Amino acid sequence: MMSNKRIQELELVMEFEKVEECFKEVSSWIENVGRKRLKETINLDDSLAKLLQAQKQFKEFDLVASEYCKRGQETLKKMNQWEDFSFVDVHSYRVKLQAYEDQLEEFCTQLDETRHRVCETVRLYEFFDKVRQGICCTEESVKS
Repeated sequence: MMSNKRIQELELVMEFEKVEECFKEVSSWIENVGRKRLKETINLDDSLAKLLQAQKQFKEFDLVASEYCKRGQETLKKMNQWEDFSFVDVHSYRVKLQAYEDQLEEFCTQLDETRHRVCETVRLYEFFDKVRQGICCTEESVKS
């Protein structure tokens, strides 16, 4: 029985190494690319044309970022089986997984919030642009 537990533990450690390799790639992308790109969208331009260009660029980034989030989440799901084991020796691996999960969750949340903010900002500017055009047309009609 002890031998079986030890074999299971070793299998989990080997699985963790595969997961960690994948997650290191995701984590590295989040830190080196993802967070920087999210920071770039903090100050959006104040013209509709520039804002639409920023939205287009963000959508391209969002596709890639969402794929990394998905990969990270799928990788973490593989490790759900660890919850069934109470080995003391795997505690350090659980701590690492929790750190990866926290980083991924934070980034995915920031991505969702940024996606929403960009979309709402574009909608607002489009509304103001229509209002401005309506006011201009009304002023021209009054002058005629």
